Amino acid sequence: MISSAAQLLGARRVVVKVGSSSLTTLDGGINLEALTALVHACQQLRERGTELVLVSSGAIAAGLAPLGLRTRPADLATQQAAAAVGQGLLLAHYTRVFAEHRATVAQVLLTVDDLIRRTTYTNALRSLEKLLALGTVPVVNENDAVATAEIRFGDNDRLAALTANLLHADALILLSDVDALYDGPPDTGGQPVARVRGPEDLNGVTLGRRGRAGVGTGGMVTKVEAAQIATSHGIPAMLTSAANAPALFAGEQVGTFFEARGRRRGARLAWLAHLAHVKGRLIIDEGAVQAVVRGRRSLLPAGILRAEGDFEASDVVEICDAAGAVRARGLSAFSSEELPQMLGRSTTELGADLGPDYERPIVHTDDMVRLEGTL
Repeated sequence: MISSAAQLLGARRVVVKVGSSSLTTLDGGINLEALTALVHACQQLRERGTELVLVSSGAIAAGLAPLGLRTRPADLATQQAAAAVGQGLLLAHYTRVFAEHRATVAQVLLTVDDLIRRTTYTNALRSLEKLLALGTVPVVNENDAVATAEIRFGDNDRLAALTANLLHADALILLSDVDALYDGPPDTGGQPVARVRGPEDLNGVTLGRRGRAGVGTGGMVTKVEAAQIATSHGIPAMLTSAANAPALFAGEQVGTFFEARGRRRGARLAWLAHLAHVKGRLIIDEGAVQAVVRGRRSLLPAGILRAEGDFEASDVVEICDAAGAVRARGLSAFSSEELPQMLGRSTTELGADLGPDYERPIVHTDDMVRLEGTL
């Protein structure tokens, strides 16, 4: 078995995510000592020829002190204001410290829409690839200052996992103020988990709840979810503390290593699996489950029991079994208005009755991602 350290040391490209709690304090804004230590540690990877993308939280927290705010605001407008102030401060410090290593920093701000829409998803990939080719260090964050719905992407942990898949990274590294995943609360005897080979290794592990303690917004549950997104796409993940980063990047065994268990997927399938807005549901019978999920075939109208929701052709729909469990997700070739007359019928019959345009699958296998055992 290849050690986690060996896999990390051999990585060509890594995505490193660092949380707000590791970079900032409630009363002092940015923790310059912690940020400097992180940059110096990251440079260890770059000096070995590893391409680095840094997904950094901390913009909102960094903006609190300059605005005279004592705690993280609950309302969207004030969060946006804090992010607008803090993002510039955060990037300025990254630029200064990376410059000590003659490295150029590039700011990349993303919104949920940037990674949901196919055109902007592709543009984000091209931009990041070019920045890496030019030898820069992209610093990625959600564009909190203009977010119009939920201020968080679902936490930057998830954004980091999706960025790793977007860039076909060789590893995802999640740094926080916790040195490892524990099987229970450390203060009551919980022990660190050194390696997670699959979901079964998480049975009995207490992850807690999503929280907003201090200046951060996530928690252990979001980090484990991010690690699972990465590993399901063939990317190993490491979870440890920012303080452990120098030891980790030097090849020491620290933290919790999540083994890659899935196969690499393209950006299109990752978008379908984790980002796309779902507009409806198709409930299918057991025969269709066997054909579509296990046989990896296209979904035909004969296997659909009913359609739910209001959607147009090319919208994303969930494909569910009779019990309601989501088994796949894909692009519907027909609208919800067209489907009722098609359900339960063969494509040959539909072609003869409605025309040749109806002699095709409802969801083609190339436009579908199976979710069973991957999320």
